[in-house]
Amino acid sequence: MTAIVPSRARLGVLAGLVLAGAIGVVSFRTATRPADVPVLKVQRGPFDRKVQAEGVLKAEKATPLSATGQDMTFKIGWIAEDGARVKKGDVVVRFDPSETEKALQVGEADQATAGKKVVKEGAESGAVIANLGRDAEHARRELETARTFQSKDPELFSRHEIIEADIDVDLAGQREEYARKTRTVRQGLSRSNLDLLAIEGRKAGLKIGKARKEMAALEVRAPHDGIVVLQRDWKGDTPQIGQTVWSGYPLAEIPDLSKLQAEVFVLEADAGGLAAGKAASVIVESRPGAPVPAKVAKVDALAKPRIRGVPVQYFGATLDLGKQDPETMKPGQRVVALLDLGEEKSVLSVPRQAVFEKDGRKVVYRKAGRGFAPVEVTLGASAFGRVIVTTGLAEGDVIALSNP
Repeated sequence: MTAIVPSRARLGVLAGLVLAGAIGVVSFRTATRPADVPVLKVQRGPFDRKVQAEGVLKAEKATPLSATGQDMTFKIGWIAEDGARVKKGDVVVRFDPSETEKALQVGEADQATAGKKVVKEGAESGAVIANLGRDAEHARRELETARTFQSKDPELFSRHEIIEADIDVDLAGQREEYARKTRTVRQGLSRSNLDLLAIEGRKAGLKIGKARKEMAALEVRAPHDGIVVLQRDWKGDTPQIGQTVWSGYPLAEIPDLSKLQAEVFVLEADAGGLAAGKAASVIVESRPGAPVPAKVAKVDALAKPRIRGVPVQYFGATLDLGKQDPETMKPGQRVVALLDLGEEKSVLSVPRQAVFEKDGRKVVYRKAGRGFAPVEVTLGASAFGRVIVTTGLAEGDVIALSNP
């Protein structure tokens, strides 16, 4: 059998393919070699725990404004603008009066109708009872006449005449009793009708009273001078024109501007060590160049989400401000606070960017030979861009700052 010898052209092509493959492998390895991954050598050192939090200014004391009345519903017809200045007695919220006015008109009409029915019943019953009284009196007189002239003497009158006289007396007595009883029944019926009409009148009076109370509650006025801060619901929305509210629904407040506080929210992961008395500084959004010294006054006992449906949780904290400026500081202004949660003397800390999520675990990539190996770590307190590592690393370890 004759051997097949590759031609020079074929050898050239094969050599080219092998060379290209080798170049591709070299290029791939070069792109992922450890020298191209930014690294950091882990060192022990002090860890200054400063945490940033956002929030708003609020008054320490404020007068709440709500819909008044009891078991009532209202529709907002007009409401003052958020932040508007008001004087004592100024209207802050005015409710739509149309339904209340209609209810008042219906109540007054019902009351007038009930009054006319009472007059009519009194007149008709009075006439009927008067007629029945005359009938009873006429029957009584007939009875007296029958008794006076009753034929009783058998020597003067026949037996037939005597029996007829007795019958006349009985008939007169029955007519008198019937007239008297009918009059009594008609009087009772008249009293019952008047009682029912009185109930109708009282029901109409209750409608009128309720409507007048609502009329008196259709305006919410400022109890003292100040600015209006509209209440916000869980979505951050304020009361709107056309919205239906009920008695006691919070609408706004008029804060005491002499003392403002900052209400801020700290991520649950950053809140370790957050407690009353910790120092802070606050920057009001409208005055970014003028930080205000502050101190933590109160911390919520439980963390909770700020936005419904978003599982991220925050601790609310109230900060007392070291300086008050009513001219430039207003409730509702956004603030950024820097909270000083203390200093750790000697800990291992790494940049947040060096910590990754792998199979539900926190890992860092530690240099091992020519590459990197994932190492599970336990994290402690965190601060700006850094986090303490309590287990998994040792001083001197070299870790990747990006995912290798």
